[in-house]
Amino acid sequence: MRLLQRPLIQSERPLLKGRLRGPFSFCETAVRRRPRVSRARLRALIHYDPETGEFRWLRRMNPKVPAGRTAGTLTRDGYRVIAIKGRNYRAHRLAWLYVTGKWRSQMIDHRDGNPSNNCWSNLRRATRSQNCANRGVPRNNTCGLKGVSRDGPRWRATIHRKGRRHYLGNFPTPQAAHAAYAKAARELFGEFARTE
Repeated sequence: MRLLQRPLIQSERPLLKGRLRGPFSFCETAVRRRPRVSRARLRALIHYDPETGEFRWLRRMNPKVPAGRTAGTLTRDGYRVIAIKGRNYRAHRLAWLYVTGKWRSQMIDHRDGNPSNNCWSNLRRATRSQNCANRGVPRNNTCGLKGVSRDGPRWRATIHRKGRRHYLGNFPTPQAAHAAYAKAARELFGEFARTE
């Protein structure tokens, strides 16, 4: 007589090791992240000055960082990054939490385009499209005018919005193409439009 076995419940299944755990088992440790810092904990560790945008430690965090020193370091792309309890935060996100008490789920835009300027008056909420509109001229732009590229003997003007490129026309000079781009940018993005 054969005994029928009931299926194992998840908690009763034996713990497998190595490759037998599954194809994405290597991701498990990488996915676990430390919880984000709370506003109360942030205010206990750091002082943020909304006028200057500076963060200063209120307590000694380790032997190399005394209280009163500017918090964080600058990255290659100009953002200030502050490490709290083994997790890195960009300073503009911490400034938003410090002042409003909430984490911003979408983008935070720097009005002047300077990522290290974290004054409260320089920060504003933005969509991804608005944040991209506030960028300067790309490094690979050969003519030096935003939204303008060469198209044979003429100059093409294009603008991007919500992940799509919109063709504005071909023009005889780069200045005429840039004027068309600037007009469209002001219409589409308003205060977020950066044309230089």
